[in-house]
Amino acid sequence: MESPPTIAGLRRAYAEGAAAPRSVLATLAVRAERHQDHAAWIHRLDHAALDGHLARLAQVDPAAPLRGIPFAIKDNVDLAGTPTTAACPAYAYVPNHTATVVERLLAAGAIPLGKTNMDQFATGLVGTRSPYGATRNAVNANYIAGGSSSGSAVAVRLGLAAFALGTDTAGSGRVPAAFNGIVGFKPTRGWWSTRGVVPACRTLDCVSVFTRTVADARTVAEVAGGFDAADPFSRRIAFESFDIAGARFGFAPPETLPFGNEAYRHLYAAFVARLPSRPRSVDLAPFYAAARLLYQGPWLAERFAAVGGFLAANPTAVHPITRAVIADGEAISAVDCFRGAYRLAELKREAEAVFETVDVLVLPTAPTIYTLAEVEREPFETNARLGTFTNFANLLDLCAIAIPAGETADGLPFGVTLLAAAGRDYALLDAAARLVIPSPRGPDW
Repeated sequence: MESPPTIAGLRRAYAEGAAAPRSVLATLAVRAERHQDHAAWIHRLDHAALDGHLARLAQVDPAAPLRGIPFAIKDNVDLAGTPTTAACPAYAYVPNHTATVVERLLAAGAIPLGKTNMDQFATGLVGTRSPYGATRNAVNANYIAGGSSSGSAVAVRLGLAAFALGTDTAGSGRVPAAFNGIVGFKPTRGWWSTRGVVPACRTLDCVSVFTRTVADARTVAEVAGGFDAADPFSRRIAFESFDIAGARFGFAPPETLPFGNEAYRHLYAAFVARLPSRPRSVDLAPFYAAARLLYQGPWLAERFAAVGGFLAANPTAVHPITRAVIADGEAISAVDCFRGAYRLAELKREAEAVFETVDVLVLPTAPTIYTLAEVEREPFETNARLGTFTNFANLLDLCAIAIPAGETADGLPFGVTLLAAAGRDYALLDAAARLVIPSPRGPDW
């Protein structure tokens, strides 16, 4: 197995007898050792644990969609018997139960490889806020991988796993996908259970997935999604569709967007020019306003509600940037929270009006990409800018998928995000499959 693994490719190889799960795991272990300098992993399962998962395959239906497929798990998602750290060693615990979404993947035959690096407590879009090391971009190691699901995206791009789970509250399942030239799917909030996930903002959190193809993302979604009665934030989703062949696309005029990278502006303009039918220009004002509520409004208090007690008791155990961001949430009042909720309700109405005129909104995933050195020099402003086109999605109850959309002249990936109203996940996946631009560096597109 020389090329990076995909779900479809491995299933085909297994069916033809060209590969077996044990040999695939051995190859991936060698590959992981070769790429240690990317800091993608926090914990990798040892041989004994992997042997247990291989033995379990005897009880899995050979036709199960993920039988023998190796995957990685962001280290804020529980796997029983394996430490969960959320990239904070002092916070670490060993769960007795596996997160619902992981349970479903295991039941379908998937094999967990370990836990991936991340911005501590899922607070960041850069992938550098971790005591386990800054995760390096898989295409150019001088650049950031994006966060907070940095290790998961890099593991997929480097071919260390066929797919990887991330989480997405502010864009953590989309920005790393764009920066590493892969697919990142963020489902409708509540479709995939968050039971067994360390919360960032509990009312907004989503589990997400990174893959090399849109088809693989759909395969994972069909397994991972579903109502979970034990999760108070789980929802029964009434799925809706739209005419894929005649889908109405919306976009923002490239000249109006706050790019920090002219190469990205040109790539976005080129992607928009290729959209089918007659794409419609969209006013992003309500989306920008909603995005500001996440870190400049009362939802910051929800991050403090999640880990503020630990932060107060263990201030030196928390990354200083993470501590500074979360600590600001303590001063937000209940009045502020209600006012923020009222404002968000208004903005949701405005966004709903947009989605009455378009089926899919197409935006850049990020306005630019930074080097590791640039983020180290200015850790706050760089991170804030990266959420320009992502922070609003969960607040406005949208589903989203980030897909590759070309490369800059120096080979850095560029990505766009497709967004649709809640419950249109499958239609969005179908639309993405028609629009994705293959990366010349990816042999398995």
